[in-house]
Amino acid sequence: MNTNIFEEVTKGSLQLKNRIAMAPMTRARNEDGIPKDFNAEYYAQRTGAGLIITEGTAISSTSKGVLHIPGLYTTEQTEGWKLVTSAVHGKGSKIYTQLWHVGRVSHVSNQPDRQAPVAPSDIQAANSNAWGYDENGKEGFVISSKPRALETNEVKQIVQDFATAAQNAIKAGFDGVELHGANGYLIEQFLNPFINNRTDEYGGSIENRSRFLLEAIDASIEAIGADKVAIRLTPYGGLHELPQYEEIEETYHYLATELSKRNISYIHIMDQKSRGSFALPEGFMERFRNWYDGVIILAGGMTKEKSQELLDAGIIDIAAFGEDFIANPDLVERLKNNWPLTPPKRELHYGLTMEGYLDWEVYNKN
Repeated sequence: MNTNIFEEVTKGSLQLKNRIAMAPMTRARNEDGIPKDFNAEYYAQRTGAGLIITEGTAISSTSKGVLHIPGLYTTEQTEGWKLVTSAVHGKGSKIYTQLWHVGRVSHVSNQPDRQAPVAPSDIQAANSNAWGYDENGKEGFVISSKPRALETNEVKQIVQDFATAAQNAIKAGFDGVELHGANGYLIEQFLNPFINNRTDEYGGSIENRSRFLLEAIDASIEAIGADKVAIRLTPYGGLHELPQYEEIEETYHYLATELSKRNISYIHIMDQKSRGSFALPEGFMERFRNWYDGVIILAGGMTKEKSQELLDAGIIDIAAFGEDFIANPDLVERLKNNWPLTPPKRELHYGLTMEGYLDWEVYNKN
């Protein structure tokens, strides 16, 4: 079997021109939450990737923890995304959108009527930042507000919010959706027993803590079909104050087994070592591959050499690159030709300016 990272692949429901994915990255360029022509240009510039996964996209007005992010819960947002999907398809790439609910990693200024963010429990992420407005109305990083614990019926409503956003994604022309079950946001908050102290059907055992994730997946499958539904996970991740817990391995073994039964499009794993958090333990990806027989994408500190090695070993099917794609719109060509990479400017990652968004140059060989 040919596993050359630069050659086309058909695996499961994915037919891609190469085995390189552009990972989801928040860029906060949409003041009104509606994608525009400049978003279409940004993604079209990066269609060297066989698969593009968009920035995290809000599933409801209460799901946000960052100002100026796009959504998929209104007609106007859905129409706006058509510009993006059309531009990407025109360049021969596939595009999924990442459906995002931040849970407790939010601030009252991100919420309608400055209400408290919602979470599995009322435990505050007191050392984690949202991107909102401070007490003087100045935009920037703000400490996440104390959340309110969701009622059982409210959890079920958020499950439906994921499914509705998934339907809107297909209306907008996306090839599929990736549920954001990673990086300390709502789905992962339910998985973690230190953050989830619920006593209803969504708390306690591994099965109960996994219930919200699986219900959101199942509702999305019902809405758009299993071949268009995927999820991102960060096993052993600690971002946004998620403590390590004893049953991590057991939890992800259970999830891998359950998700295998559902024949979803892919599982996208991120190694958070590249973000200054805990690394995936030695051998974890090999074990995960034994548990899960579908398409596996891996992100986090990937290089061409590391990607090819993992592909050749059959541990992953697609390699995802994040920040490198920001400053290198032609990243795939650079990797293929061993051209140097332009370093990104992190101070320009967010904000409403086009600087650091559309103005990165392709490599000049001359």
